[in-house]
Amino acid sequence: MAIETSGASTPLSSTTTLSGPPSPKTRSVPDALLPKLAQGPLVPASTVIEYIASRSSSSSSVFVYDLAEQVGFGPHKVMGRHQQWDRFRRESADSSRCRPEPRRETVAGIEQGCCQGCGSHCIHHSYRSRGHGAVAVLPSTCYCYGRLIIQVPTVTPVGESFSLSPTLAPFVPALALLPETFTVFLSASPQEAVDLATLSYKLTDTHVIHLFDHHSSTRETGHVITPAVPVQEAGLTANEGLAKAGYSVFDYVGDQDAHTVVVLLNGPLSLAAKTLSASVSGLGVVVVRMLRPWDEDAFRRVLPPSVKHIHILDEVPTQAAQGPLYMDVFATVLDPLNPGPVVKSHRIIPSLTQEYLKKPSTFVDFLCDLAATVAPSAWLNSPNLRKLLFFNTPGSPLAPLPRLVEQTFLSHRSISSRLLTDHDVFSKPGGVTADRLVLSPANEGIQSIPVSIALPLTASTDGEANFLAILDQTLLKTHSVVAHAAPGSPVLLVTSWTPEELVSNLPPEVIALMHKKNLRICTIHTKELAAALAGDAESPLSTLENVLVHLALLRLYLGHAATEDAVLKITRTTFGATVEGIELAKIGTWAWNGLVEVEILPPSDNSDVESAKPAALKDFSFNAIAVETWEGETVVNGARLGSWHDAAKHIIFPSAFTPPGISAAAYAQDPSLRPEVPERTFLVTCTVNRRLTPEDYDRNVFHLEFDTRGTGLKYEIGEALGVHGWNDTQEVLDFCAWYGIDPDRLITIPVPGTDGSRMHTRTVFQALQQQIDLFGKPGKAFYTDLAEYATAQTDKYSLRFIGAPEGVSTFKKLSEKDTVTFADVLKRYGSARPGVEILCEIVGDIKPRHYSIASAQSVVGDRVDLLVVSVDWVTPSGSPRYGQCTRYLAGLKVGQKVTVSTRPSVMKLPPDNLQPIILAGLGTGAAPFRAFLQHRAHLAAQGVAVGPTYYYFGSRHQAQEYLYGEEIEAFVLDGTITRAGLAFSRDGPRKVYIQHLMREDAAALAQMLWDEKGVFYLCGPTWPVPDVYEALVDALGVHTGMERVEAGAFLEGLKGEERYVLEVY
Repeated sequence: MAIETSGASTPLSSTTTLSGPPSPKTRSVPDALLPKLAQGPLVPASTVIEYIASRSSSSSSVFVYDLAEQVGFGPHKVMGRHQQWDRFRRESADSSRCRPEPRRETVAGIEQGCCQGCGSHCIHHSYRSRGHGAVAVLPSTCYCYGRLIIQVPTVTPVGESFSLSPTLAPFVPALALLPETFTVFLSASPQEAVDLATLSYKLTDTHVIHLFDHHSSTRETGHVITPAVPVQEAGLTANEGLAKAGYSVFDYVGDQDAHTVVVLLNGPLSLAAKTLSASVSGLGVVVVRMLRPWDEDAFRRVLPPSVKHIHILDEVPTQAAQGPLYMDVFATVLDPLNPGPVVKSHRIIPSLTQEYLKKPSTFVDFLCDLAATVAPSAWLNSPNLRKLLFFNTPGSPLAPLPRLVEQTFLSHRSISSRLLTDHDVFSKPGGVTADRLVLSPANEGIQSIPVSIALPLTASTDGEANFLAILDQTLLKTHSVVAHAAPGSPVLLVTSWTPEELVSNLPPEVIALMHKKNLRICTIHTKELAAALAGDAESPLSTLENVLVHLALLRLYLGHAATEDAVLKITRTTFGATVEGIELAKIGTWAWNGLVEVEILPPSDNSDVESAKPAALKDFSFNAIAVETWEGETVVNGARLGSWHDAAKHIIFPSAFTPPGISAAAYAQDPSLRPEVPERTFLVTCTVNRRLTPEDYDRNVFHLEFDTRGTGLKYEIGEALGVHGWNDTQEVLDFCAWYGIDPDRLITIPVPGTDGSRMHTRTVFQALQQQIDLFGKPGKAFYTDLAEYATAQTDKYSLRFIGAPEGVSTFKKLSEKDTVTFADVLKRYGSARPGVEILCEIVGDIKPRHYSIASAQSVVGDRVDLLVVSVDWVTPSGSPRYGQCTRYLAGLKVGQKVTVSTRPSVMKLPPDNLQPIILAGLGTGAAPFRAFLQHRAHLAAQGVAVGPTYYYFGSRHQAQEYLYGEEIEAFVLDGTITRAGLAFSRDGPRKVYIQHLMREDAAALAQMLWDEKGVFYLCGPTWPVPDVYEALVDALGVHTGMERVEAGAFLEGLKGEERYVLEVY
């Protein structure tokens, strides 16, 4: 029989593979059933908040912003959009920044909805960096005659890796625009989040913004939440409502005679601070639950009379910003006639918030330093606290396993079991999933600490997890997963490798770490065991695999207390007596016998055994939350075609960004144009191909112009143009002749990513010239795949060896020294001749090459320009090699058609034309800056005031490589360029680079960055980045008097503001 579990859906069903905890379909739940429904521990608080907010009795209008959906908040409201709401709107939170029309539509919708005479109106809204979405909406509230409720899940992508953070810094700019008619609540725990969401709809005389922790707390399962159906209470004030719900405006926790008090906003860090204060004398913590309106009397009442120092932890976008919390507290305690405690502000920028969450001990040390005391040795680690960590890949058959383990422990009421699921969609194709399960006695208060703090995911520590399960063996070779295991802990690895193969596949540093930590490594081959158990029966193997791993996990977790009968007794409450018609006892025996312990010997000291340096292991970075959309399709937010960049929405939502007066259908995608390419493509015409360097110069740098008329191609300043290049015609024909294939023969190839449901047909020549990366660099997998088609034993074994871990040195020589291509490998191992249709599949497609656009469409119109340098080299054997795409572009003839696509970039002009910009480009890195300069010159010609522009350019020789030199001189003369720093390193007696010229302008650069909100851009190769960074740090230190560490932190903060922008390669 099938596994039976409680809840809305079976954890082993396909619909829960990537999604968060199975949530009830809230649109069909009567109000009377809400308390009973939400008390189930598998329902996260965010789902309850969605239901409370989306009830027709609470809200007459619901606006769900796309940024909220991207962080997993709002899908149930979207699913219920056919309810009896007067109106439902699905908006882009940043639409106001892209064009004015969407913001007017949103504002008009708010005004119209508020004029209907309803008692409450709800907009569900999420913001990104600097809170642009919130800022865009807030002015409209001046015209709102009803009430506006904004539920804000505080989770924001920060930094270059887009790691998700609960930082409140993006909301700071919105506070200055906030009308006095607003109440701002902040919640941290799941129950508190639900209670304050409910209170938002009970109030009748104020708009409400409720910020809740969606980074961890409200996404966790395992909490028993007690909700209530909100009923409006006329005349109820926010203070009264908080008191009725059992809360206060401010919480004070810690020493009642504290001399040092820390004040911070309610959130995950406040929960950690409250826990710490219970074990540190002299320290008190004030947590702000209601930020607006600010209650001075209530704040004074919670302060202990003994306080001497008040430290404000202000979450701000940059170190240069001043947060509102400091101003509120300072004004409250200021008394000119009676000097009070010293008030000091500590600016917590997003990167610092991330550091505190990834390594909570740094936050503890920081607070203890403020209190002038020593941090307790084990402030969080209770002896009864157990931390289990699962690593897997999305879509794996074992994805439901952590939920099953959680349910097993939840069946024991004496145990608190909390589960949090996060994803990393950038470090590995298809993504990586981390499930954190924290267990503790139900009567201990440790469950108030978010899972993200109780079990931080950072590889820089000695390891936090008491039990580690690696459910995908490939992660051992790509990610630093073993580093998360605590010393001496068991590690369960689901793998098809034998113990000998496991050791041979492990990178040396992983073996060393396993041995150093004395980890107990156990493996189980679940696919083999499940297939043997099922026999000829048509049972779902994934179900049996989950049960097998579950049983093996419990055996290891229980340690010496584990017996086969004890494990079966525990799991029968979850699975019953049989699973898929097989007795659980039989499955238990197979799991017990299938568990193999692997002895990890210390790594060999013989350096001659392996000379090749293995690829660096990647760290897990939480940058995606899995959500179930209203269509029932499960998606990961990070997988939606670059949802972090506004410009990418031009591709995803063409109708929303079509210029006024033009139909989106006018430029619809032609399905016959490169059907295998997932991007929106355009067919443009080459009109100019002009070499900029002399013919006898060793570098061919050339300028290209393409006519885009009639294509619908639109691009923003700084974006990149993806060129879908072709292989060389003669080389393709020569290969066809050697391979013995007719180039005019038709071949039908599946469209990638469609599971064979879509096909396209073309000639062999077209496929090999335009689509298949025949002259690209093969990976190791190609050698293994090709070996299966070799008829000569020597070729077969040679290919297998190169593709195996033992052949890494040979592979590296072929790849990096000889730079062999797919065609070279086929010719070297001539007996390996798969059919051309198979060859196309194992070689793969040509990837588009992206080049920064060197023109501003506001100036050139229906045209796009590129600046390209040809890439060519000679191998040690004397064979010439060429960059595939630069060779294709260099050979373009005027009138030739080219398939292109667009891609967003970090290179964007600042929103204020008066902000100074500092441009630093090396070689072809000058391309995007030509577009910047064209646009600023265009604005100046129209009478628009623009800020100063400093332009630094570097190359080897002025006579040969002063790229766009005549245009640069013209821009200097007309004032578009305020200062030009030109570094030609080989023209003088000593080498001069752009960083040297920047040091000459240190005072001006520091003033622009520090005082005038200037923006610094660097484009080109990576090598000058450290020197440029040091030049700016030194300049800021001299100008502001800051220490180098502070100046470096300031520059890092500018990255979050998009004011320190690097595009290097």
